[in-house]
Amino acid sequence: MALEDAKTQVDTAFTRKERRGLAYENAFGGAVSFLRRQYTKDLTGVDLAVTGVPFDQAVTHRTGTRFGPRAIREASTLQPYDPPYGWGYDPLGEMTVVDYGDVAFDYAKTADFPATLHAHAAGILAAGAGTLTLGGDHYITLPILQAHYEKFGPMRVIQFDAHSDLWADDDLSRIDHGTMMYKAVKQGFVDPRHSVQIGIRTECDDYLGMNVIDAPAVHQMGPAAVAARVREIIGDGPCYLTFDIDALDPAFAPGTGTPVWGGLASWQAAAILRGLAGIRLTGGDVVEVSPPYDTTGATAIAGAHVAMEILCLYGWTRRATTR
Repeated sequence: MALEDAKTQVDTAFTRKERRGLAYENAFGGAVSFLRRQYTKDLTGVDLAVTGVPFDQAVTHRTGTRFGPRAIREASTLQPYDPPYGWGYDPLGEMTVVDYGDVAFDYAKTADFPATLHAHAAGILAAGAGTLTLGGDHYITLPILQAHYEKFGPMRVIQFDAHSDLWADDDLSRIDHGTMMYKAVKQGFVDPRHSVQIGIRTECDDYLGMNVIDAPAVHQMGPAAVAARVREIIGDGPCYLTFDIDALDPAFAPGTGTPVWGGLASWQAAAILRGLAGIRLTGGDVVEVSPPYDTTGATAIAGAHVAMEILCLYGWTRRATTR
């Protein structure tokens, strides 16, 4: 069946009639959407909306993450042929997932960007869908978290990252990917007691009450123990998962703006994410994929796999209602 479909399916981002189900279009051809999902602005009946935020004007070092959403979508075309290995269910068959396209913004009016992205994310949530965002630099998480806070209350956050992003910054007009979590905590969008940062390996003066499992601890504890500890910290409340691709060691993800050695291996990240099944996830993002610094495409491939794992986590607790 898959072979026959591969002979006829093309441009399924626009031509597919059923929103659910796997896709067999040639990975190397056709219009590119995330996991070959339908491009649409109609969120009626949608469980999860994938959206891109090609913004990199808040970085402290190398730019290029504006090309991240496009690269992650392209890398994802290798994945929709089969259910994701090891999960034991088919999220693309059980959930209605669409590609909502990118947020539109005026690149020359950076000060207007936070409100634009906030409205974009809030609109998705208001329609009853969850958000899966492809970045973009890590600043984008702040307006998205604000939208989640307004709907769900203070969020419990799982942050995979080499950096805490907790640099002190009380100027709300500043747009900085290194201070976004500081502002999120200070503004009450995040409940730090029930939040955790994983893979940290740069200095931080004050974690503002956030729980931390740094990279050396991940290597020592092992993925199963890390996942168990994260579930204890998060508990049963609504949570958001943000994955900065620099949580991975540069050997696995060189295409990022602020790489730091000693990070997680891709297999460790995969095992931890899989071990979080059952958390009450309301949304997530993958950020800081910068394709210009990785000619192999490995970083975008990692980003696409992380996004798929977030999708699986989102669908795990919703399987009974989507059958």
